[in-house]
Amino acid sequence: MTAIHRFVESCREGTHPSLVTKMPSGWVIMGEIQVVEGYCLLLPDPVVPHLNALDENGRAQFLTDMARIGDAVLAVTGADRINYEMLGNLEPALHAHVLPRSNTELEELRTKPIWFYDWNIAPRFSPEVHGELLQKIRAHIEKD
Repeated sequence: MTAIHRFVESCREGTHPSLVTKMPSGWVIMGEIQVVEGYCLLLPDPVVPHLNALDENGRAQFLTDMARIGDAVLAVTGADRINYEMLGNLEPALHAHVLPRSNTELEELRTKPIWFYDWNIAPRFSPEVHGELLQKIRAHIEKD
């Protein structure tokens, strides 16, 4: 069982600490490590190994939901753009990273993939610190 499976289980139970909301294709959570503030993930429910395991309608819904999360994160964070990544290398289950990027990032990191950041020193998700942002992302997604 992957971390993605465990995250989806905790979302279904309503116990995931950074749960944002349910979408037609799955669950939105904020990243455990907020390497950039507003970093979210889309987790499919049910969990599948990769995007190609979904039928055409499932793919379309997952990608539409991913873009809707990006719209919300863009709107509430003031980011300049959103990066989307689906890797599946460490956790071989479909999940999409939705990452706000900004021109205020350090020059040496601004144009590089987010994986170049030092994730060990980035802040962990905290309801006290990130709860208001989570609520704003949720409200933006749910208004549609």
